[in-house]
Amino acid sequence: MTNKYSTISFLSDYGTRDEFVGVVKSVIYEIAPQCRIVDLTHEIEPFDVRAGSLSLARAVSYIASGVVLAVVDPGVGGTRRAVAIEVLDGKGVFVGPDNGLLAMAIALAGGAGRAVCLTNTAYHLTAPGETFAGRDIFGPAAAHLCNGVDLAELGEMIDPALLLPGVVPVPREEDGVLHGEVTWVDRFGNCQLNIGPDEITDFGDVVRVEIGSLMSGASSTREPVVRALKVVRSYGQIGSGPGLVVDSYGMLSLCVDRGSAATELHIGQGDLIMLSTATEKVTTPVRLSPTR
Repeated sequence: MTNKYSTISFLSDYGTRDEFVGVVKSVIYEIAPQCRIVDLTHEIEPFDVRAGSLSLARAVSYIASGVVLAVVDPGVGGTRRAVAIEVLDGKGVFVGPDNGLLAMAIALAGGAGRAVCLTNTAYHLTAPGETFAGRDIFGPAAAHLCNGVDLAELGEMIDPALLLPGVVPVPREEDGVLHGEVTWVDRFGNCQLNIGPDEITDFGDVVRVEIGSLMSGASSTREPVVRALKVVRSYGQIGSGPGLVVDSYGMLSLCVDRGSAATELHIGQGDLIMLSTATEKVTTPVRLSPTR
């Protein structure tokens, strides 16, 4: 039996300054006016496939069943494939580029079932150029799925095992020190780490946190920042300064109560974070600028 979906959950790096999101949604509504579209986010940094992948992975457990349309596509018009992948025995379908963007969320949704390359142009818009696949290929495919078109009609079947995997940042332990990184800075300045609370249970309630240079290997003249931080369950338990909070996704985040940890600690996505047992009180000198 062909599934007919009613909801499209839409994520992209299009932003909202230009007309891109509105155009894609208008194309969808023209084909499938009965469907509803949930905007997950359109503020992924341009071309940042990994950030889009992590955002989709964070959200996937809470996304309504139906179609997930995800477009962070720096290779648009090139050799990367446009794909649609079923999950949960057809209860949901992910539509987007085969560049690692979808892989982590699909794994968290139970793994890939049937998969197709979106090669059937009967279900595309006629395109004046090849640089807007969200409008011309991905959006129409999502809409036709909502009209009950079977996945197999959208293009040639492909082996889901050959889909490009995502890049998952994994922490590593070395000489009693857990090396991780900041994977996400939200609009409040909370800095989520790729480390869960279960990985630091042996460190106690106060953890030595050292903030180093960029994981990417970029040079940095910044001196490492070292703090001894409490591990707490809510922002209000932090007190003054930063703390480690178990966030709403169950990961550790560097946070400041009613403030920005990113600003206070001068850190951002990709920065190296090292956690270990706080064997002594750790402080970092604070330099005060002269007032004018």
